[in-house]
Amino acid sequence: MNGATPNTPSLSGDLDRTSVERAIAELRMGRPVLLESGEERALVQSAEDLGREQAERLDAVSVRQGRLVLPAARLKRLGLERPHDGWIGLPSLDVRRIATLAFSMDARLDGPVRPAGRFDQAALELARLALSLPAVVVMPLSEGFGIDGTVLRVSTGAVEGYRAARARDLKIVGRAPVPLEDAAETEFVVFRGGEGLRDQVAVIVGAPDLTQPVTVRLHSACLTGDLFGSLKCDCGDQLRFSVRWMAEHGGGILLYLDQEGRGNGIANKIRAYRLQAEGYDTYDADEMLGFGPDQRRFDFAAEMLRQLGVTRVNLITNNPDKIAALRNSGLELVSHQRAPARTTAENARYLASKRDRAGHLLGFAAAASGPPADG
Repeated sequence: MNGATPNTPSLSGDLDRTSVERAIAELRMGRPVLLESGEERALVQSAEDLGREQAERLDAVSVRQGRLVLPAARLKRLGLERPHDGWIGLPSLDVRRIATLAFSMDARLDGPVRPAGRFDQAALELARLALSLPAVVVMPLSEGFGIDGTVLRVSTGAVEGYRAARARDLKIVGRAPVPLEDAAETEFVVFRGGEGLRDQVAVIVGAPDLTQPVTVRLHSACLTGDLFGSLKCDCGDQLRFSVRWMAEHGGGILLYLDQEGRGNGIANKIRAYRLQAEGYDTYDADEMLGFGPDQRRFDFAAEMLRQLGVTRVNLITNNPDKIAALRNSGLELVSHQRAPARTTAENARYLASKRDRAGHLLGFAAAASGPPADG
């Protein structure tokens, strides 16, 4: 990728990791990357950034029929319910057809769907890491076909191992006291790594005793709820409750994780909000965009806690997936408790969907008219 010989030290560190991070940046800028696996090579382009001029350029360099790779969630919305991702053949790069299949809310399948292989899965994973909509155009190249040096190369193996590698190489890059309204004795510790090219924050409230189980919350960032007080969700309430509770009960650690929109990113979260405004619930809206119920992983959160000296945890959460993730992380999960939030006219359906479809531990009986959620 960078011209270095096997005996030449790389100035960029781990070459696989570096290639994936650069590929993420390329896809986010709307440019294709060259994905390689053995003798198989193909240009991968995010479908949401495919315009007519780019389609013509890709058509000109590809020697075989391309394909549109879609996740199982999107295929379900197109009329094919199956547990696996798949691809649809593209005799030509018809931009309108691709956009319809990938993004139109009332589209239906117009051709056969074949199972996605390892190569296609890696292409979709790159789109997810780039926080693009999960739909990619794959244009195969022959073994001897040349591509100019401006196109970045990345291997399927590097993509497949990227998330786990980033979870392992987290490091603290800054820390300082930051007094808060409800917790004057608080320290912010910033980690680099975890997901994509983002930073993660541990908020240490008070002085938790690390020889005892530490109260912990894994809190995924929510710009609309945490900062602006959106009435559509319960995130801000849970955030502020957790900090107050820790300050009043011997301290704790809140991990503020850059996982906006259940890991889909802020742009896709707002796209989902638009669909919710049209009547879809939060999970159906994500499915229409091609996302499963939850894209988040929490392995790197456990590594953050380990680096802070935490071995036993009392978890504040309503989410059974977070409970399972901590149990499987190697840390000892001693107990868990709910994070209260208000039920409002604006978030009642959202809370009911989380309770009924994802098993969240929300203690209210009727979404529209019950008492405030105590979970």
